Amino acid sequence: MRRLWIAVLWLLCAGPVVAVELGDDGLHKTPWMRETFKDLREDLEEANAEGKRLVLFFEQRGCIYCTKMHEEVFPKPQISSYIADNFFVVQLNLYGDVEVTDFDGETLSEKDMARKWGILFTPTMMFLPQEVPAVPAPQAAVSIMPGAFGVGTTLDMFTWVKEERYNLDNGEDFQRYHARRIQERDNGSAD
Repeated sequence: MRRLWIAVLWLLCAGPVVAVELGDDGLHKTPWMRETFKDLREDLEEANAEGKRLVLFFEQRGCIYCTKMHEEVFPKPQISSYIADNFFVVQLNLYGDVEVTDFDGETLSEKDMARKWGILFTPTMMFLPQEVPAVPAPQAAVSIMPGAFGVGTTLDMFTWVKEERYNLDNGEDFQRYHARRIQERDNGSAD
């Protein structure tokens, strides 16, 4: 009986289990992801109208690194609220057949667009500026984040893009910005 009580107490203290919603396509779904017609020119226009930045987010069915991000990083309130408040996220399937229209006007399936853009890893997040000329998305991107990262790195990337630190004349590229933010967090002077 004592072992049963210990097991029950352990389960109660283990903390909440994060349930990650999967769509029919096998990809993770979050409230801040947008369902669009995947015409990137229209998506950018809508993002700008909302005062948000466009992010293209590649995933694939069964991606353990995508699952890690959706279970360990995106549920954190500081991450999920920052993304929801500041970004217009369009999910793309690395092996999907939905048509995507690039900024250069070319329309391809998601999987063919991934090949065109050289997307090799999931998750991959591509951050776009507010104005994009008629070029393929990666040529216009201000940053591309391939792979799964922890809370601090992910929040720093989203913040760096939102604050347009890539445009600043102070020479603070992402690596310097991220190193400074780590130092600030270690000293207790950052969020």
